[in-house]
Amino acid sequence: MAGTTPGLSHFDRAGNAHMVDVSGKAVTARVAVARGTVKMSATTLAMITSGAAAKGDVLGVARLAGIMGAKQTAALIPLCHPLPLTKVAIDLTPDPTLPGIVIEATVKTGGQTGVEMEALTAVSIAALAIYDMVKAVDKAMEITAIKLILKEGGKSGRYEAAP
Repeated sequence: MAGTTPGLSHFDRAGNAHMVDVSGKAVTARVAVARGTVKMSATTLAMITSGAAAKGDVLGVARLAGIMGAKQTAALIPLCHPLPLTKVAIDLTPDPTLPGIVIEATVKTGGQTGVEMEALTAVSIAALAIYDMVKAVDKAMEITAIKLILKEGGKSGRYEAAP
């Protein structure tokens, strides 16, 4: 892009942060999938999966928080474009081998820029909601391994993370 630092589109040649001009980009179908985990004690995981958490439905609240987080990404990340999201899906899978919850967010739009940040934000906010819901019984929980798994659409095409 003209006027930007090579390889870093969010900085101009002088090194100043700026919002990328996407007006010349084609409108395409775009999707991003992100994943992360919340590791916790086996006792905490059992409490969540049995529905015994004092604050209520931990996974239901986390799902809604993740969806809301994706919708608010442009308000949270300074240089993100506000996007009309066409889908936000949050999958929360209890995994006794961690032990913990695996969070996966799928976000779609038809637009001029991708939804990677929305998917990553959705996972992050869902993880924070889980932590908030059960922190009274397990302060040692660990939010970890948040990463982009898949990105499709736009000029750069498909990206898929190595397993």
